[in-house]
Amino acid sequence: MTKMIGVDVGGTFTDVFVLDEATGVAQVAKVPTTRPDQSGGFLDGIHQQVDDLSSVAAVVHGTTAGTNALLERKGAKIGVITTQGLRDVLEMRRRDRPRTWGLRGDFSPVVPRNLRLEVPERTLADGTIRTPVDLEAVTAAAQQLIDEGCLAVAILFANAYANAENEAMAVAAVRGMWPNDHVSCSSEILPEIREFERFSTTALNAYLQPEVSGYITRLDQALTKGGFTGEFMIVQSNGGVMGTETACRLPIRTALSGPAAGVIAAGHIAATAGFDNVITGDMGGTSFDVALIAQGQSMLSPQTSIDFGMVVRNPMIEITTIGAGGGSIAWVDKGGLLNIGPESAGSTPGPVAYGQGNDRPTVTDANVVLGRIDPENPIGGKLDRLDVEAAAKAIDLHVGQKLNLSTVEAAEAILRIANSRMAGAIRLVSIERGFDPKRFAFMPFGGGGALHTGAILNEVGIGSAIVPRYPGVTSAMGCVIADMRQDFVQTINTLTATLDTDALRSVLQKHIDDGMALLNAAQTRFDARDIVVELDMAYVGQTHTVAVPLPITLDGTAVKAPTIEEVEAAFDAGYQATYGRLLKNGTRRVMNLRTAVIGRRPKFDLTTLAPKGGTVEAAHTGTRKVHFGDAWFETMIYNRLDLPVGAEIKGPAILVQPDTTVLVDPGLTAKVDTSGNTIITRDED
Repeated sequence: MTKMIGVDVGGTFTDVFVLDEATGVAQVAKVPTTRPDQSGGFLDGIHQQVDDLSSVAAVVHGTTAGTNALLERKGAKIGVITTQGLRDVLEMRRRDRPRTWGLRGDFSPVVPRNLRLEVPERTLADGTIRTPVDLEAVTAAAQQLIDEGCLAVAILFANAYANAENEAMAVAAVRGMWPNDHVSCSSEILPEIREFERFSTTALNAYLQPEVSGYITRLDQALTKGGFTGEFMIVQSNGGVMGTETACRLPIRTALSGPAAGVIAAGHIAATAGFDNVITGDMGGTSFDVALIAQGQSMLSPQTSIDFGMVVRNPMIEITTIGAGGGSIAWVDKGGLLNIGPESAGSTPGPVAYGQGNDRPTVTDANVVLGRIDPENPIGGKLDRLDVEAAAKAIDLHVGQKLNLSTVEAAEAILRIANSRMAGAIRLVSIERGFDPKRFAFMPFGGGGALHTGAILNEVGIGSAIVPRYPGVTSAMGCVIADMRQDFVQTINTLTATLDTDALRSVLQKHIDDGMALLNAAQTRFDARDIVVELDMAYVGQTHTVAVPLPITLDGTAVKAPTIEEVEAAFDAGYQATYGRLLKNGTRRVMNLRTAVIGRRPKFDLTTLAPKGGTVEAAHTGTRKVHFGDAWFETMIYNRLDLPVGAEIKGPAILVQPDTTVLVDPGLTAKVDTSGNTIITRDED
């Protein structure tokens, strides 16, 4: 078994990347995503490239099943069992509101109030149990939720992060009578201070469990039935991978699974190409996902909000998402303003040019009308030809006539709005966070990203771009190369002066032991194993904490306890680096311990993807009129995968391949590097 398969399921297409580790040969496939059950497209994509699943060592999946269930509010019917007086924590949140300006707003948590049941119990913030849990009340509440038809339950007790005894007893009682495995426990999922964030994360985990675990189980069974005997793993939102058992138990960790895989691949590709600072732009059929990689490291956020009030406290790669994908629908509002998205045509019915029933124009339709996409060779393999005439009529009807624009002018306007929105998302992750985009390269991927490279370079002022060898399946490639990672957190909540370093060492040791056990249980091999330890710290009186890297020393597998002096020195260094100064006579506080145990999976040599031989002349397939700005240009067309290493192509040009189209605007030059990537730069004036 030498083959590794990465599968990324997007809103429009399902992408497959197959790597034969013995030969270094890669194959790709792109098929429409099937709805409502995404497993159909998943298996169809694999079978396009692999007949014998017994030859496959591992299948790694980046899934949007959890993301879609949250965004569309299509999770399971669940219940909550909580401490008396806390049934409304999920609804009160942080007393925030959907719209900052305005006195009205509404929010419905994923668990209605009649399914949020209270039981007598109370643990104080210092871990002291004031009221033992009433187990009879717990079992009665669980039975009531079962009778109501709940498929999952979340146990949410006050201060369970400080002492989980009451919650653990309740969970044991509920698991003894619940008809399935879908019982989520807050102290198991997030043993961290702050009730709302812990309650929200655990409730959303329960909300996803029936949907995600059922989906993963169906895939697992289908793979096994097809002869697969290797390891099936799922990409996490933090960019690592986990086993399916962990994914079924903690589906909340898959909330941004697919986009995270793309960022991981982008980081590896960029580093190999000599770029440490990269802004990624993943443009699929439904969305445009942007992330920033600085000095080779992707940005991790400890918390994110999937939608208003749906807060997930779990390490995630920082990704900004906007509704500006290829299938995003263009429309004119009552005030006469042209808008793009957030509604998308998705894979079914898809853009108007797909001829599957949609009559409203999309970004893809604009690219088709302007000659940027070849109507005779649509990606995905399911259509013989794109309907250019229908796309033009839709643009005329819904945009051109309303704005008094010609068909071409309306199509250009659609792309200008889409490009402007994408540029805004890039500024959000760069300029607004203190990064100068001129110091970064842009890496477009996804099925549509490389069509907008030139526009993004001009809009944002970025100097160059890297188009991966297989941009349409970059997220699927990321699945293949992602490391295995497990994150742990535990609230400490003490002053450094009174820090019990032995207790800290004990918690840290358990994190490391549990993480190593998960790595040992995996069938995959690792080039290295790393442990990353951070403390969330602040001065007393401060609300926001600073992530403080804590160097640790291992004696074999045993970790040595850090001294108080080492902890304080680490905080001073971290605080100084963040804010440029220290507070005189400030009292330091340790809030949380965070541990990441990482198994570094082998990274394949990207040069094996590079073209072997070939000439520019042989790759040239013809010309086509393409519209740029306010004029039509006779544009050279090339088969991108046949261009040799070192080839330079002056714009305007189009580089065609099965999974995407690369557009080289006038004034730009594309060069093929030693890994088969295309480096796009501005021409010298």
